[in-house]
Amino acid sequence: MSADRIALTLPSRPEYAKAVRMTASALVSRTKATYDDLDDVRIAAEELFIYACDHAEPGSEVLIEFELEDQAMDMKVRLQGSKRATDEEAERRASYATFILQSISDHYELSSDLDGQYLKVTKRLSAESDDAGR
Repeated sequence: MSADRIALTLPSRPEYAKAVRMTASALVSRTKATYDDLDDVRIAAEELFIYACDHAEPGSEVLIEFELEDQAMDMKVRLQGSKRATDEEAERRASYATFILQSISDHYELSSDLDGQYLKVTKRLSAESDDAGR
């Protein structure tokens, strides 16, 4: 399979995280990834989206880009600015999301360019040894 690129744009509201999670799951299910990898991708997609929502301006949209190959899934979001909320709960949520993303992703990258700041995570996908259960 060559790399497929999929872009999903949603309102920057955490209640849309399930749609991101389900999209990531549907994309990875096209590969021969293990169930553990599928779970990791679902969790990473949701955390990445919520993290981006916390950095988005109220009423804006979050664009999450997926790049799917046979053996890897990249997910990337543009962070629109500083954190929306500055309370302790928002700080805990951001720390938790960072911890989760770094733990379950094979690559975690926070970068900047002329267009802004981006967060990209990569999950390498293992091949399922027995496709009979799929």
